[in-house]
Amino acid sequence: MLTVAALAVSGITALSSAARAADADLAKNGGFESGLDSWSCTASSGTTVKSPVHGGGSALQATPAGNDYAQCAQTVTVKPDSPYTLAGYVRGSYVYLGASGTGTTDVSTWTPSAPDWQRLTTSFRTGPSTTKVTIYTHGWYATGAYYADDLSLTGPAVDVGQPPTTPTGLAVGTVTSSSVALSWSAVTGATGYAVYRDGVKVQTASGTSATVSGLSAATAYSFQVTAVNDAGESAKSTAVTATTSTGSGPTSGLPTHALVGYLHASFANGSGYTRLADVPDSWDVIDLAFGEPTSATSGDIRFNRCPVSECANVESDADFKAAIKAKQAAGKKVLISIGGANGQVQLTTTAARDTFVSSVSNIIDTYGLDGLDIDFEGHSLSLDASDTNFKSPTTPVVVNLIAALKTLKAKYGAKFVLSMAPETFFVQMGHQFYGTGKWGGQDPRCGAYLPVVYALRDDLTLLHVQDYNSGPIMGLDGQYHTMGGADFHIAMTDMLLTGFPVAGDTNNVFPALRPDQIAIGMPASVNAGNGYVAPAEVTKTLDCLTKKVSCGSYATHGTWPALRGLMTWSINWDRYANGEFQKTFDGYFG
Repeated sequence: MLTVAALAVSGITALSSAARAADADLAKNGGFESGLDSWSCTASSGTTVKSPVHGGGSALQATPAGNDYAQCAQTVTVKPDSPYTLAGYVRGSYVYLGASGTGTTDVSTWTPSAPDWQRLTTSFRTGPSTTKVTIYTHGWYATGAYYADDLSLTGPAVDVGQPPTTPTGLAVGTVTSSSVALSWSAVTGATGYAVYRDGVKVQTASGTSATVSGLSAATAYSFQVTAVNDAGESAKSTAVTATTSTGSGPTSGLPTHALVGYLHASFANGSGYTRLADVPDSWDVIDLAFGEPTSATSGDIRFNRCPVSECANVESDADFKAAIKAKQAAGKKVLISIGGANGQVQLTTTAARDTFVSSVSNIIDTYGLDGLDIDFEGHSLSLDASDTNFKSPTTPVVVNLIAALKTLKAKYGAKFVLSMAPETFFVQMGHQFYGTGKWGGQDPRCGAYLPVVYALRDDLTLLHVQDYNSGPIMGLDGQYHTMGGADFHIAMTDMLLTGFPVAGDTNNVFPALRPDQIAIGMPASVNAGNGYVAPAEVTKTLDCLTKKVSCGSYATHGTWPALRGLMTWSINWDRYANGEFQKTFDGYFG
């Protein structure tokens, strides 16, 4: 009997060991050591960080926003009618870990507060025909960032076979100034493909072709492709190279490197009033601030020069017009800037659109100006909830503004200077969030300039985003960048010159602009706005972007010696600070 019992116990032990040996961790990249590979996060809410981590060198950080609770998930191949255990380490408030599509009862577990790493675990059994399960982690509304690391799904392993063979026949198709079309031969057993640009995965494809956009003009790129299935990813194909075309833009009449500044022409503040004739010769583009609407939705723009009661040294209209002609004779461009912090412009109707065109034309003709600067801020541009594609907008205020600007450009011709000065929230923040978002609840103004810039990219002379008065913005490196140093300007400008996925969708890329279209917006002095950087940081920014030296921790995706230059708020504040900004520009570009 003892012998039989011993044999029985031995058999049970052997069976238990065999069962444990059959179990495996089916979650891919559960420690986030390979970034977000294999994970999909809502609205690009997730990123990887080096600290804090539970194990290894990386962990997930995701931040809920609006009605998006920042879910990151992956779909895993499982066996039917089998037990699985989901586990992982989290920290933060209201952090969840769960599984859906189990075929039986979906499960989740959570912690209301984990100031340090806390292990969560839950179990489930798959249904009799279930072969795929989605595992996920997420936070909760307005609770701040959460962290997750070392996630695992343990249970019976599935024989998914071998990764596909390496694709062959990779070839270059149509090439433009900002895109390259690729095609390759199909691979048996592949469920999808991944496209690499210069060794970095940039997008996926379900078929045997893809167009990589968001490229810089006149630039050489190397491309490879891999095949993917449940077993993994093949080796990279043989590389092919393609050089984008030169591209061409409107005739601007600007110098190779230009200094752009706003001149307080309709008001005075602590910086004092500066007569147009007294603006130093270094300033190549002078934006007259501001033309403002008679009401937010009228479209009727008026330019009222600063009254004597406010600006004691203001020049007469005749002297002002004479100064404009003198600047133009010296090769300078003088524009009317529309909007500003107080000038909300919402072209909600076609009537407002037409009034905008006629009233702006009247200002340009009255003063003999060279063009128009769009400085819409605040609530001027906002996207309807149903407007989700920046390439084909439907929101009236956006559609009507695009139409108005195209009409003005057509009226005045190729030499008409068109510039824009959006805030980072309306442009680069679109990399993470666009409009109200997939589930609603986000700020509808987020990324709202993108359809305007995209539609007018061939007519746009200058885009000088205001890299100031800004919150932290996620760059192409997946890290947040904050005002106050060269790093912020480098990361923000690199996004414009490289292109970026909108709302985290790698198949929906906002394409790169030409370097001659880009000037970097900076405050002239500590008095001019939050985000001031000292001359040494300005020089580092220019060195990195034009020479790829002094780049610090951010690695740019190219080198752009043809970068147009710098913009500042404002000429008045720079004069108040003894011309520091102007001198820095002159010292760098000569």
